[in-house]
Amino acid sequence: MQQGWLSNWLVKHEVVHRSLVFDHRGIETLQIKAGDWDSITIILYVYDNPEEVCIKVFSRKDNPRIPSVFWIWRSADFQERESYDMVEISYDNHPRLKRILMPESLIG
Repeated sequence: MQQGWLSNWLVKHEVVHRSLVFDHRGIETLQIKAGDWDSITIILYVYDNPEEVCIKVFSRKDNPRIPSVFWIWRSADFQERESYDMVEISYDNHPRLKRILMPESLIG
């Protein structure tokens, strides 16, 4: 299977991941563990490569939690709050993790 620049970099630095496929536009898709999300986002930020990449973070179904990337990319604020609101994924260290579309009283 062909690997992209990020997958090759992660293999070189022994970061556990799984290269999935390239989408119809040729964008690399990777699967990672939630615990590696911090490291990979910093790598992407520092590496500053203009290419796009799709990262799929897998988390426990009964308590979906992943680290927030708000402190790296402030633009992630809305997406993290929306996914918290709609599918209850919690983001560790997010400064304003609250519902934005559904009422606060909603359970489940």
